[in-house]
Amino acid sequence: MSGPNVGVADDAVVEPSGEVPALRARGLTKLFSVGMFSRGRTVHAVEDFSVDLWRRQVVALVGESGSGKSTVARLLAQTLPATAGRIELDGAAVAVRTARGLRSYCHDVQMIFQDPFASLNSIHTVRYTLGRSVAIHHRGLSSGEKTAQIEALLEKVKLTPAGRFIDKYPHELSGGQRQRIAIARTLAASPKVLLADEPISMLDVSMRLGILNLLADLRDDMGLAVLYITHDVASARYFADRTMVMYAGRIVEAGDSETLTQHPAHPYTQLLVASAPDPDHLSGEAIGARGEPPSLIDPPPGCRFHPRCPLATVLCQTQSPPLMDVGDGHQAACWAYSTQPGAPTMATADSGDSQATASDAATRVALDERGAR
Repeated sequence: MSGPNVGVADDAVVEPSGEVPALRARGLTKLFSVGMFSRGRTVHAVEDFSVDLWRRQVVALVGESGSGKSTVARLLAQTLPATAGRIELDGAAVAVRTARGLRSYCHDVQMIFQDPFASLNSIHTVRYTLGRSVAIHHRGLSSGEKTAQIEALLEKVKLTPAGRFIDKYPHELSGGQRQRIAIARTLAASPKVLLADEPISMLDVSMRLGILNLLADLRDDMGLAVLYITHDVASARYFADRTMVMYAGRIVEAGDSETLTQHPAHPYTQLLVASAPDPDHLSGEAIGARGEPPSLIDPPPGCRFHPRCPLATVLCQTQSPPLMDVGDGHQAACWAYSTQPGAPTMATADSGDSQATASDAATRVALDERGAR
């Protein structure tokens, strides 16, 4: 199912069938005070984040380290309180204030962590680890029923025959097998939403595809909504239906994964795509962005990418651009798509051609600057 308007804070997002997103976030913001005597110094970790997670859909959240992706996951998992914004589960507002309320929410929204070894207790067997989750989410089972549930979970994550793995310890399993155990533990709750925080980044390359394919099968078989957090544009293109790009705590682009990676609209997304290995263009030159990502303690005004952007104008330095439609459900937070006075000027092709896209303009300007240096 393709949910509309990923990344746009539209309160009226409902499918024609009347279905609402499994999980919806609107305007999530997280600010951290720095130190005991911070004197007003604040980390702007996440600002105005919105997303719709639909059943049987994967949304990828892509960005470099420190961009706020994991903070988003913690906010959606309700393990970190938001400074502002709201979350809805199946259309109902979520307000987790008690341990019972958090337990109920976690029954529906589960998280898969990055490190499969650290997320499992090394002194306990698979039987104990999965059995504890089964007991928490399915009370009153007999010993035989609990074992049957554990074996079913192992079968579901393709660890077969189950008897071969049920009494093993984490150190006796490969990285990919440990991650499958971690996924099986989340499935014990029969969740509606999975928050996968870089679930393959700690695995060997040979195992990554298997984990992504497993998650895709679970999405289809169980009707799960999945948020896939990664810094890898290529895996987002392969695995996710839609992709959102995050930079310095804000969403700068969102759209269909194939379109976004093939025709990136925002200069930062261009940088990410150009930096990814491409076997067809190994000798190609990546787009050159100037400088380093900004400090989130004192983020720059306006567009946060403007200190590094080859298209930046005075408008970019003073006003933060909203997400603007660039066609076919594709959105970019870039003034190059605005007719507002002072917006970046689009480069044009020959007089007989239509106006070039912002991504083409950014590419040409960046390469011209690199050539001039």
